[in-house]
Amino acid sequence: MQEIITLDYGSGGVKTARLIEEILLPAFKNTALDSLGDAALVPGGAQLVFSTDSFVVTPWRFPGGDIGKLAVCGTVNDVCMAGGDPRVLSCGLILEEGFPLDDLRAIVESMARAARQAGVQIVTGDTKVVERGKGDGVYINTAGIGVLRTPGLGRAALRAGDAVLVSGSVGCHGAAVLAARSGLPGGGALRSDCRCLRDLSAAALDAGGVRILRDPTRGGVATTLNEFVEGGPLGIELEESALPVDAPVAAVCDLLGLDPLYAACEGRLLAVAAPERADAVLAALRALPGGEGAARIGAVTARRPGTVALRTALGGSRLLPKLTGAQLPRIC
Repeated sequence: MQEIITLDYGSGGVKTARLIEEILLPAFKNTALDSLGDAALVPGGAQLVFSTDSFVVTPWRFPGGDIGKLAVCGTVNDVCMAGGDPRVLSCGLILEEGFPLDDLRAIVESMARAARQAGVQIVTGDTKVVERGKGDGVYINTAGIGVLRTPGLGRAALRAGDAVLVSGSVGCHGAAVLAARSGLPGGGALRSDCRCLRDLSAAALDAGGVRILRDPTRGGVATTLNEFVEGGPLGIELEESALPVDAPVAAVCDLLGLDPLYAACEGRLLAVAAPERADAVLAALRALPGGEGAARIGAVTARRPGTVALRTALGGSRLLPKLTGAQLPRIC
C-alpha cells in the first residue's frame, strides 16, 4: 500500500524529521540547509539570516493571540534564534472563498501591530483565493530576512556542564489553543505565550556565553532539546522541580493525559549557556517583559549521549524522546 501524509508529519516530532531527512534534504541538499536550524545563514557581504514559516492554526483567534500575530512573531523568532537581527518580512495569504472581510482586516491589523512592536517591516507579499470548501478560512506564509549579529551559535558549540535555560513557563500556547478549540471548562484562565523574542534573544546574547538558542514550538521543549543532542556525544538532563509550568497548563494537561514538555510554546526561548555566564543570561532575561519567569532547568552532560532525560521530583529518571504522533495538530 502506498504511504500517505498523515497529521503526524506536521507534529514537529519523529515523522516530521523523517520527512525532512528522507525526502527534502536529499532533494535540496546544500551547506546552508544542512544545519537544519530555524533559519539559514546566507553567505554574502553582510551575512544574511533567512527563514520562512507557514501558519494554519485553528481557531485563527485564540486567547493571547491570533494567526496574524503568530505569523509575524514566528518568523521573527526564527531569525533571532539563529543569531540574526530581523529586518523585513514577506506575507503570503491563502484565503478561502467566503472568509469574512472583517476577520481578514482584524488579522492584517494584528500583523501590522506585531511587526511594529518587533521593529520589522512587511515589504512584499502575495494573495491567493481557493474555492469554498478547498481551504479552512485562512493560511499565512511569512518569510523573514535579518543580518547576522552573533555568529557561531549551534549544537557544535555545546559543552558538558553547560546550563539549559528557558525564558518562562512552558506549554502555554498549546494549552491555550487546545482550550479554545475544544471549549474546555476553565479554559479562560489559559493564554498563549505568543510574542516576538527579539529583545529577549538580544539580551541573552549580549550577556555572553550563549551556545545555542531555539524557540520550542511544535514538539515543545522535549523535542527541541532532543534536536540539540541527537546523534552527538552529549546528552541533556532536566530537573523536574525546576521546570516552570503554570497551574492552568498543568491542569489541562493532566485532564487530557498530555505532557507540558511536549506542548508548543510561541513566545519562549531555550538557551544553552556556558555555566559561568548562566546567571548573567538569566538576569538579562528576567529584566525584560516576557522573561520574568526565566529559569535554569537542567544541564548538558556526557552521560547518556544523544538523549534527554528528566530527573523526577521523586529522585528517579526517565527519558524524554522526540514527540511521536500528533499531540495537537494545527497548533501554529
